[in-house]
Amino acid sequence: MTMNMNRRSFVKGTLLSSAGMALAANLQGQDSTPSAPQAAPAAGVMPKGKIGKLEISRLILGGNLLTHYTHSRDLQYVYSLAAHYNTDEKILETLAVAEANGINALTIHNPPHPISLLIRYRKERGGKIQWIICPTAPMEPDLTMYRKEVEELVRDGTEAVYVWGVHSDALVAKGKVDVIAKAVEMIKSYGVPAGVGGHSLDVIKACEQQGVNADFYIKTFHHHKYPSAPKPEQVKGPYNEVPGYWCSHPEDTSAFMKTVTKPWIAFKVMAAGAIPPKDAFQYAYANGADFVLAGMFDFEVAEDARLAKVTLEGIKDRPRPWRA
Repeated sequence: MTMNMNRRSFVKGTLLSSAGMALAANLQGQDSTPSAPQAAPAAGVMPKGKIGKLEISRLILGGNLLTHYTHSRDLQYVYSLAAHYNTDEKILETLAVAEANGINALTIHNPPHPISLLIRYRKERGGKIQWIICPTAPMEPDLTMYRKEVEELVRDGTEAVYVWGVHSDALVAKGKVDVIAKAVEMIKSYGVPAGVGGHSLDVIKACEQQGVNADFYIKTFHHHKYPSAPKPEQVKGPYNEVPGYWCSHPEDTSAFMKTVTKPWIAFKVMAAGAIPPKDAFQYAYANGADFVLAGMFDFEVAEDARLAKVTLEGIKDRPRPWRA
């Protein structure tokens, strides 16, 4: 199957191909239930970087599609479509396809059922993919509930934990960077790398200015050269669903991240599917990201892994040194 496909064409193609399979099967008197796909062949050696002692592939599997959160603007049916497509078995298959293509880490938040699937994948199928997870428990008025989730995640085998960007954005806006700093130190006390996520560049700036001892950052990063991108006057906050953007000022982000020596995982690089992977990866890696976090359906993984590898091979020099 060709991988030069966006999610809109996937919807159309899936419906047409499913109908065609069913018709052909009925004509031949065969069962129309499609068989489960096998893991795609590995796409060569995926370059890696280090976060603490962890070796992480420079392309990381994003978790939103696995939790059925597609950021599909006002196309509400896409959430249901993703949930119907990414069944439990399909999610387990996606993890296997990712590993087969050199992707050795994923990031996700921690709703109970997806976490149970990660545990199943390790226990039942011998999966090795590393988990970089953000707890969503409240961080205020103290870290009691948050600490409980961190303990559970580490107990279950999480390799790295980071402060969820939604939390970080809100805390920095309220001037409570000290809460982020305390959370980072608490996470590190469990022996795993601790990161800070954010949509707002103010999060990274505040953490750097106030000496938050994070091991890495997870920050949104994408350009605004796509048809549904916001007009300049529509950019009124760090992110928005309609018009959809998740990095409000990419040039400012790239410029500031040049001054940051901690590893940077860039996410929302495709603006939730609006920017083709080839374009998105080139922009992110060339402008300073050490890792790219990308949401991928199983049929997108092999081609995205190939594109990441080709893109990385083609970058000989860039303004920001590799920090991982």
